[in-house]
Amino acid sequence: MKLSRRAFGTLALGAAAGAGLTACSGPASGGAGGGGGASGDITFWGSWVGDQAKQMEEQVALFNSAQSALTVRYVQQKELEQKLLTGLASGQVPDIVLWDRFQTSLYVPKGALQSISDRVSEDGVDVGQLYDQAVGEMTVEDQLYGLPLIVDNRSLFYNEEILADAGVEPPTTWEELLSVAEATTRRSGGKLEVAGFALDDPGLFSMWIRQAGGKMLNDDNQTVAFNSPEGLAVLQFWQQLMDAGVYELGFGKGGAPFAEKKVGLAYTGPWSFTDFDKVDDLVYGTTEPVAGPGGGKAAGMGGFGLAIPEGARNADGAWEFMKWWCADPANALQFGKISGQIPANRTAANDAYFTEDEKYEALVATMEYATVRPAVAGYSDMEGKGLIPNLEKFLSGELGAEEALATAESMGNQVLAENRK
Repeated sequence: MKLSRRAFGTLALGAAAGAGLTACSGPASGGAGGGGGASGDITFWGSWVGDQAKQMEEQVALFNSAQSALTVRYVQQKELEQKLLTGLASGQVPDIVLWDRFQTSLYVPKGALQSISDRVSEDGVDVGQLYDQAVGEMTVEDQLYGLPLIVDNRSLFYNEEILADAGVEPPTTWEELLSVAEATTRRSGGKLEVAGFALDDPGLFSMWIRQAGGKMLNDDNQTVAFNSPEGLAVLQFWQQLMDAGVYELGFGKGGAPFAEKKVGLAYTGPWSFTDFDKVDDLVYGTTEPVAGPGGGKAAGMGGFGLAIPEGARNADGAWEFMKWWCADPANALQFGKISGQIPANRTAANDAYFTEDEKYEALVATMEYATVRPAVAGYSDMEGKGLIPNLEKFLSGELGAEEALATAESMGNQVLAENRK
């Protein structure tokens, strides 16, 4: 069955000022811009550009139309974090930022962000309505440094036509994934034309190892734990996929192979909906990530939040904007409709708009067990500089599984140790 198509970003701003805004005209506690008499201009920095910037501007326009005391202006910023640090040194910072939540524990010690814990308490904002994993990413030493805005995860996308032609159903386990990938792979004259499964992102190793029952770090959070029987099981399964010929490194490089109907199964997230829905003859579905050999279910959660930098000139106004957007389910849902992104507000995420749409249903269900990356100094570099390069060498055949994990363990522990100094 062809999935429903939702036209994101088509809400008419003219209607927003009237009846269309009625359901989302104020925050959970108090009217927009009404808390403490906040007023004036609000400068909003974000790294989203292009179509995503237009989504931000549309939500900003809704807020500006909802009240008259505050005016928000969205400003696109590449390398936002670095520019924020530069601005802190010069005293030129925005009032609010679109924030990669994973960066919170790194930038709070640099004095980049304001705690909002007192504001949350004073205004009675129910943080419990937000995904606690996402709230945790914005919490450092029991202080909250922003509110989560959107959440995402990697779920399994499948091409319905390719699977139907092969007479198979979407997989639910590693074993079924291999079987379905083999059945949907197509070659002509030895050349791969349709990859059964896109094994193109070794960065998802942290999801795979948890499906296998393993973990990335030891309990002390000071050393890596992935050089383990569970980590080895992941690489051995990847090798099975490669040996079965369901994928070749570089396949579809420079293009969009899933959208071009060259891939049967692929892990991606809600950000792909907009692009996929532009392809009229692409019929696809989504399902939860497959379970590991012992039935283990796992997924990673990422996403953005809103935060107030230290030194913001209109922190009160920024808080009202943040509260209006994140703490009111109606406003959070509105942005979900505009952007196609899943709100970090659980009430909004579980609205029928998402749960009754087949393509979102699996992603929302996956959110319930998705986990965020550990807030450990150097964790990102441990993955990016220690683990992933060695996984890439394994997939290319340069390293065996045991050697890749052992080398990654040594390099990863060194990175973590350097970040504890």
